[in-house]
Amino acid sequence: MLIFSSSSFSYLCGKRAIILCSRFRSPSPPSLVLHSHNISLSRINRAVNSGAEMADLLNTSQQLGTEKYPRKSEKWIQYGTAGFRTKAEELTHVLYRMGILAAFRSMQKNAIIGVMITASHNDEPDNGVKLVDPHGEMLEASWEVIATKLANAKNEDLESTMSQILEENGITIGTNAMVYVGRDTRPSSPFLAQAAIDGIKSVQGCVTDFGVVSTPQLHFFVTCQNTNKAYGEPNEEGYFSKISSAFKALRGSNYDNGSYQHSLSLDGANGVGALKMKAFQEYLGNCIEVTIYNSGDGKLNYQCGADHVKVLQKPPQNMPLEVGTRAASLDGDADRLVYFYLDTQGNFKLLDGDKIATLVAGYIKKLIKESGVNLNVGLVQTAYANGSSTEYINNTLGVEVACVPTGVKYLHHRALEFDVGVYFEANGHGTVVFSSAAMETIKNAAADESLPAERIAAAKQLFLLMDVINQTVGDAISDLLLVETVLHAFGWGVAEWDAAYTDLPNRQMKVSVADRNVIQTADAERRCTDPPGLQSEIDSIVAKFNKGRSFVRPSGTEDVVRVYAEADSQANADKLAHEVALKVYELANGVGNVPSLPK
Repeated sequence: MLIFSSSSFSYLCGKRAIILCSRFRSPSPPSLVLHSHNISLSRINRAVNSGAEMADLLNTSQQLGTEKYPRKSEKWIQYGTAGFRTKAEELTHVLYRMGILAAFRSMQKNAIIGVMITASHNDEPDNGVKLVDPHGEMLEASWEVIATKLANAKNEDLESTMSQILEENGITIGTNAMVYVGRDTRPSSPFLAQAAIDGIKSVQGCVTDFGVVSTPQLHFFVTCQNTNKAYGEPNEEGYFSKISSAFKALRGSNYDNGSYQHSLSLDGANGVGALKMKAFQEYLGNCIEVTIYNSGDGKLNYQCGADHVKVLQKPPQNMPLEVGTRAASLDGDADRLVYFYLDTQGNFKLLDGDKIATLVAGYIKKLIKESGVNLNVGLVQTAYANGSSTEYINNTLGVEVACVPTGVKYLHHRALEFDVGVYFEANGHGTVVFSSAAMETIKNAAADESLPAERIAAAKQLFLLMDVINQTVGDAISDLLLVETVLHAFGWGVAEWDAAYTDLPNRQMKVSVADRNVIQTADAERRCTDPPGLQSEIDSIVAKFNKGRSFVRPSGTEDVVRVYAEADSQANADKLAHEVALKVYELANGVGNVPSLPK
């Protein structure tokens, strides 16, 4: 049974009531205290007694949606890898309906579901929403289709669409539903969060509104509560305490080690990550000194943040950078992380998700070997992974590599097939997942006093490392402390880390098109199957460049085609990307300005 504590959160049912849903998993529904100008308590309480009264409840929910959050445009919106994401003003009806859907999903799974309002690394005028399934994972693929259908239903068809969802998925209104809601710092997020809350409450759902949190924090909270707190306490204090305690235990009393110095410059992207890192520092104490720039005074993601640094390969604005200083950038909702520095010649050097993945995988494999436990380690990448990183992982680390399509759900799913799965996209989004059997094996080895002392010590380090890692989803703050842990253990500065292997120079470009769906891909997005002839043109262009590689894929959030290219020099990578972009523009109905050579 899940027991909810009112000391940390407010639980909202109906319009404004605050209740304690302590019987969330009890056999019978809780008695809900509701106050609403549209939905009366008596109507809610009777709603589950007959099909007619359920229809009455759904009709009232439709009325509220039509009156307060109507669909105003015929524009089609699709639930993709990042959920729904577009201009904030186009999302009010979507958020109301996703609140409803989250409640339905909770009823079906008899578990807490998360609703996160964020557009991550997008510009501030955008916003979005994504649902979090019971174990902190992304929404099940079959429900992405349902979400798209509900979001695009006509106002007058909302009731029938809801009824169809309930019937097709065997869901009964009146089954306990609890939804956790979080939002980022965008100006549009409070109103959109309220739309989601109203949607949840319109179908008898209970809500915990966490306010401003990072996306990974909400995933963490959902997982903690659905595991009956076995994964941790479902609140910020629980999140900070779990990670910081393990981090400090691994660090010990010697904060510096070899070339590693315990100071770091951090670009907070003027987002929620900056706020949470400030709060986190109270738990971390003096064991790491983090100076935060772009801490919230500027515009979210504007000329700063992980995506800006990764794509443009230059430092963020408002952040002084000296030669050799270790620096990192979070993105707008703190689920991406990249590192960077200036080398001795003053050249900008990027350490992206590939560099993080190889660093972490190498350290974990080292501890597994030293502890003597029998566990297999795998590293999952996408087509965006630099070719040099894949070669290093295979030939130097001796770790199995798997390639999957772009999107966290694909990486996470594949990583679960290993005892220890490391996955990072090149953009800096990733984490490490341990199977239940692996966690038990590590725990037993750490407690086995019959083993040699060095094996026990390595197992204990692995055991603590699992608590530094937020296994539910890519978490920039957790990942930052993971990287800092590994660098400290190796005694490496940022230059030593970077020297492990040299990235092939690369370039990313975007091509605006009339409809991104004209681009179809295969082989984990490394080959383009439509439009006809485009892949053969790409192959011909690539053949002209030494160590050339390029692929194209449709964006999951906007009508653009993303182009990736790498080659033996930056000039050649730029030329390759440009030539491929021109072919995309020509053969995939490009719109707007013709792609120009990157400067």
